[in-house]
Amino acid sequence: MAQLNSASDLPAGRQVSAKNNRVVNKMYYVYVLRSLKDGRLYKGMTQDVEKRLKQHNQGENRSTKGFIPWELVFTEKFKSRAEARKYEKYLKSGSGREFLKEIL
Repeated sequence: MAQLNSASDLPAGRQVSAKNNRVVNKMYYVYVLRSLKDGRLYKGMTQDVEKRLKQHNQGENRSTKGFIPWELVFTEKFKSRAEARKYEKYLKSGSGREFLKEIL
């Protein structure tokens, strides 16, 4: 087995577990929430969608706490943070908003 010198030696979407030095997959998710209060959409990125939705619904996010409750309406999985961030930015663009209008 090859020795890894740092986390940057790993392919995208993989990390070394601190517990046992094994390589583990870490996926990134882009998600879209809809406010049940007024229908507005919120787009974000996370590694744990369920935990993040719970945080939004508990008012732990400043930009979403005034529009609780939220429901999850869309997710997309990515192998790297960079890919997920790029897609999140797309969904926040004009063409991305149009795409979401068509599918939701």
